[in-house]
Amino acid sequence: MNPPLVLASSSPYRASLLARLGLEFSCHAPALDESAHAGETPRDTALRLAGAKARAVAGDHPGALILGSDQLASLDGTPIGKPGTLERAVEQLLQASGRELVFHTAVALLDSRSGRLQLAEVPCLVGYRTLDEPQVRRYLQREPALDCAGAARIEALGISLVRHVRCDDPTALIGLPLITVAAFLREAGLSLP
Repeated sequence: MNPPLVLASSSPYRASLLARLGLEFSCHAPALDESAHAGETPRDTALRLAGAKARAVAGDHPGALILGSDQLASLDGTPIGKPGTLERAVEQLLQASGRELVFHTAVALLDSRSGRLQLAEVPCLVGYRTLDEPQVRRYLQREPALDCAGAARIEALGISLVRHVRCDDPTALIGLPLITVAAFLREAGLSLP
């Protein structure tokens, strides 16, 4: 019998992705400070937070496999967060115009039975078309991606803003790299096709 599987997240995007694997799981949102540490790169922040999210809920789920994930975007090494407001989203997309953002998606699988932590980062490079403000505002009017790092939903209409996506796992860009997750789960003893 498989141990319980817990997604340490309140993200509907991550839950929807994990459901693709056809496994039963529960969600438990971790309570932790997601601020970057001084001098930490976006990649390192994502990796640290993915592990911290899994560990934050482990005490409530003994005997479970716990998935934590985090994603940060960067432009020339500078972190790009979730815009939160329309004006910040416009600003982010205009900054990305004609340039390439790196989305650092990290995932951790903590086996609370043994304490073993598997951790990986899957980077995705997203090259944006040259965009002007009217195009950006039209996009955001139709799809206000205020809760997405980089202010665009690449899995939806936001794909029209880009010229390329380079990534080993397309689900990483949405927030949970399922190829890596499946490998981690198999390593932990779960049977997947």
